[in-house]
Amino acid sequence: MIEKVEQAKSKALPGSRATRLSWVKSNLPIILFWVVLGVAPLVVRDPYLRHLIVVGLLFGAHAMVSDITIGMMNISNFGYAGFIGLGAYTSALLVMHTGVSPFLGLFTALIVSSILGFITGILTLRLRGLFVAIMAWFVALALQALAAVLVDVTRGYLGLFVAPLLTTRSIINQFYILFTIVLTIYLVIRWVVNSRIGMAIRAIGQNQDYARASGVDYVRYRLIAFTLSCGFAGLLGAYYGHFVGILTPDVMGTNQTVEVIALNIIGGRGSIWGPLLVGLISIPTFEFLKSLMEIRLIIYGSLLLLVIILYPTGLAGLITSIYAKVSKLIRKQT
Repeated sequence: MIEKVEQAKSKALPGSRATRLSWVKSNLPIILFWVVLGVAPLVVRDPYLRHLIVVGLLFGAHAMVSDITIGMMNISNFGYAGFIGLGAYTSALLVMHTGVSPFLGLFTALIVSSILGFITGILTLRLRGLFVAIMAWFVALALQALAAVLVDVTRGYLGLFVAPLLTTRSIINQFYILFTIVLTIYLVIRWVVNSRIGMAIRAIGQNQDYARASGVDYVRYRLIAFTLSCGFAGLLGAYYGHFVGILTPDVMGTNQTVEVIALNIIGGRGSIWGPLLVGLISIPTFEFLKSLMEIRLIIYGSLLLLVIILYPTGLAGLITSIYAKVSKLIRKQT
């Protein structure tokens, strides 16, 4: 009897083998996703396909980062593209004028975008609903206008040439730099979601008034999430600048924000990995079907309607549901 009790206790311990196996089973689709993504460039030999994987991963990463505000806080950041551009121009100009390593430029872009995100959050996050989105959008429009007007600094629409991250432009190296950045961002977001901060942010997103009545400082936690999202947007924007090699104010355009929000909702708000997966699927698909590229926003709109009406949890919810049913069926058969 005592042995059975000890066995039951060992199974319940956080570090026990049973607990680890349970965690692996529940996260198996996500683990497989990262493993397959990590080896994909080694399996795919075509340089063009490798390039599409990098572009898809970059757009998917933006959709994943936007999930901090859309999925967790239930706030659409219409100024998201402005922070992408801010990070891109910050890193490009720093490297150009000081000659520092582009990797230091990435870190600087993260810090500068976080600071502006923090300031924007202080000014906007006491507001409600659409007012937050509009105020953030105005910040993005202001940044885009500055990038276009300050020709002596940014070269405006003539385009600012950006130094590459590495002396070699090997697409494999480019991929694994981005892969490391995106995986790190994903782990940070997962850590935040599973922490007390994440619980507070989700509570605010579900019902702000109930959260405030429960003693949650809604401005503080919304500010943390908003700053984190803007900082990561700047980091990814800096990578984009060094990857593409040229920047124009169009990088801050509203179309970029709309596309990111669409990918997020289609992938599944609050899932974190769902928007990333949709980005990896949709961008290469549109590239292959070039005739659809010009109407991709219309296609995104149609998919949004279908997802909202038929399956609000998005692609991530669909995959999770299928995985749960398959696992249940296997358990029954065994």
